Amino acid sequence: MRSLLTAAAVSLAFTLFLTPVFLRLFRAWGWGQVIRTPEDIRNPSHAAKRGTATMGGTIFIVGAIVGYLVGAFVGNNPPTASGLLAVWMMVGFGVVGFIDDLMKVRSKRSLGLSGWRKIVGQIVVTVPFGIIALNFPDAYRQTPASGYVSVFRDVPVLYFFALGPIIGWIVYLLWVSFIGVAWSNSTNVTDGLDGLATGIGIFTIAALSLTTFWQFNQACTGQGLVDMYQPACYATRDPLDLTIFAASFVSALVGFLWWNAPKAKVFMGDVGSMAIGGVVAAISILSHTEVLAALIAGAFIIGTGSVILQRVYFKLTRGKRLFLMSPVHHHLEMRGWPEITIVVRMWIIAGMLAVSGVGLFYVEWLSRT
Repeated sequence: MRSLLTAAAVSLAFTLFLTPVFLRLFRAWGWGQVIRTPEDIRNPSHAAKRGTATMGGTIFIVGAIVGYLVGAFVGNNPPTASGLLAVWMMVGFGVVGFIDDLMKVRSKRSLGLSGWRKIVGQIVVTVPFGIIALNFPDAYRQTPASGYVSVFRDVPVLYFFALGPIIGWIVYLLWVSFIGVAWSNSTNVTDGLDGLATGIGIFTIAALSLTTFWQFNQACTGQGLVDMYQPACYATRDPLDLTIFAASFVSALVGFLWWNAPKAKVFMGDVGSMAIGGVVAAISILSHTEVLAALIAGAFIIGTGSVILQRVYFKLTRGKRLFLMSPVHHHLEMRGWPEITIVVRMWIIAGMLAVSGVGLFYVEWLSRT
């Protein structure tokens, strides 16, 4: 508990009190937000945001790392393979976003990395994560990830390596890469209004931290092996360390939200939104809750789903639009909704989905007791 509280306090203090210092540096370096022209976005109100400090995701990434490391060592819970893998995904996806942001800032245009280049970068980060996550077993022969598809826990019949070692590795890495790319792009699409992605990220990752903390309290342990078929327990390798990392990241987001809430003094940029996606992907894989995460983090899927629906509808109807503009939060803006109203209501939806996911997680555990 000391590690959790220390990690959360340090990360919160870091982003809450040091963000103004970073903002002065960002302005000196010319890190101002590039906004598309009103003709491009059909929403002139966003033009007023041009020049706002951006790439603020670097602040909460650093804050989360500092809080995590301080909390881990103060509470005598040194970083584990799972925690370091989560850091890898956060930083790796953040680097991809940072490159995209830097290209936009330097060119003074809203075009950075192409979509396929982003995906390639995300896969380059995710594949080593997936390989390492199936190695380095602990004393109970648990690896950080597993070769199963997981909902509340591993599903025994959905074992990748039943297909053979080579095909199993290929399918497993495709699955892990899909999760990483999907969550990273979903959070990236959602980051379109002041504080929107930050608030949703807080609800989502806080809920994931509750599941990992419960897994820590209900861990499956035995004589040298973990019995994953034992009822009412969880075969997660490092649930406490994942909880410490999640606590530090959520607190870093809370401190950042103080400056990112409408009207934002700083934007997180792609470096921040992709880092959030990396954390969601990493914790869901390492806590064996990949499918459940689709409900817990469902608010991030809403924006991506609206984009997909818009494109499908556009092609099927030969040029007609389902939304005035996608993602859906921009459609609501075009309908006249105030930005703060959209953001708060999306936060409410995120909270309800996160609570629903945690509730199902607990009900599944009750059904096994």
